[in-house]
Amino acid sequence: MRFPTLRLAAVTVALVASSAALSQVVPIKGGALAPPPFSIIHAGTLLAVPGTKPLSKATIAVEKGNVKVIKEGFVDAASLGLPADTPVIDLTDKFVMPGFIDLHVHLSSGAERGRDLNLREPDNYFTVVAYRSATQELMSGFTTVRDLGSVGYTIFGLRDAIRDGIVAGPRILASGDPISPTSGHADNHNLREELLTAIVRRGVCDGPDECQKVVREAIRRGADVIKVMATGGTLDESDGGTGQQFTDAELKSIADTAHSLGRKVTAHAHAKAGIDGCVRANFDSIEHGMWADEETLKTMKAKGIWLVPTAATITYVGDTPEKIRNGPLKDLPPVSMEKVLKLGTQPRKLVKMAHQIGVGIALGTDAPLVPHGQNAAEMVEYVNAGMTPMEALMTGTVNAAQAGGIKVAGKLEPGLSADVVAMSKSPLEDIHAVMDVGFVMTNGMVVKSFGGVAK
Repeated sequence: MRFPTLRLAAVTVALVASSAALSQVVPIKGGALAPPPFSIIHAGTLLAVPGTKPLSKATIAVEKGNVKVIKEGFVDAASLGLPADTPVIDLTDKFVMPGFIDLHVHLSSGAERGRDLNLREPDNYFTVVAYRSATQELMSGFTTVRDLGSVGYTIFGLRDAIRDGIVAGPRILASGDPISPTSGHADNHNLREELLTAIVRRGVCDGPDECQKVVREAIRRGADVIKVMATGGTLDESDGGTGQQFTDAELKSIADTAHSLGRKVTAHAHAKAGIDGCVRANFDSIEHGMWADEETLKTMKAKGIWLVPTAATITYVGDTPEKIRNGPLKDLPPVSMEKVLKLGTQPRKLVKMAHQIGVGIALGTDAPLVPHGQNAAEMVEYVNAGMTPMEALMTGTVNAAQAGGIKVAGKLEPGLSADVVAMSKSPLEDIHAVMDVGFVMTNGMVVKSFGGVAK
């Protein structure tokens, strides 16, 4: 999604504080960030696999960044066969669970300068913006995120730097440039023809053969997932509306090519016709899906297609004309404002209907439309729409892992990544607890702690 300027409060302070915490609790080894060989977590309440019964008093043994074993009760190092000096993290009065997953973010969006900044600044400027955003999301408990639209190689470098321990951050899956038809949601609008001709427009295609080629090129550049702009968008400056923009033949070519190369394919889709086209093409998930009706949702359920509803955006953007015109999008061009005004409370209605029908729902926020670092607000929206707190927690853990094909995260089991968060209060009793994560471990490294590591 193309974003207007969104000013994020206290960003510099938060980033400096985060960096200070990292320097205190993440060991440095061989020039790269690395977890300690072993660590032990004592959890007062442990929800190891959201959707199952939590354990009261439990121990997680971590080895080289992965969960080694989970035991009931508070077990010491000797009983676990670990060295006597293994650090013990005391979370005996906390609620502990897997790190959260957001399947729809735009890490490089949210810079303080204008809408067309990418026409003046190089990709590496946006990599720095993305690092700031990723840090905010990590510190709020999101240990895995899926970036569904950033220019060029902006995100790929950050993704790989985190993977290699050069900087700390959430695990990133990235699409790079989305796939869009000419003049579609990810193409440039309202620019002079000579500018459009001069700008490298990766991912823009027309016709099944061309679309097949751009998918292959995206994967060659490093895309983990293919993001498709199947319909128009609310925030672009096109007067084409939010209806279907790719043909069925083009959508099928994109999906078949992505699947043949081992990639999932997901679609930005608002109008029913566009969503239905993606469903016919066997996409893996639908982002937004705002105007899906009962028929569409039942077909999605039958085919196992996930919905990533990005419902919390409406809280920040506004659900009434008055709120919207006084909110962060107040300076939108008239053509974009008209499309936003049509949304109203539809995102909440969609979540409620999809949940009642039984469509698989996975968490996504479209951050920074939900400010980076406040991604957990999506779970609050889900509970307000009728989910139980447990169901809401599942959307941002086990569901998101399954929908995104993420095999190493989403739950805490032996062999999986030690991505762990803790809260002072139980989100099963009050879902708002997810907005106040006090402890974060990613890949066995503590990056945020209530009171440091006790030995």
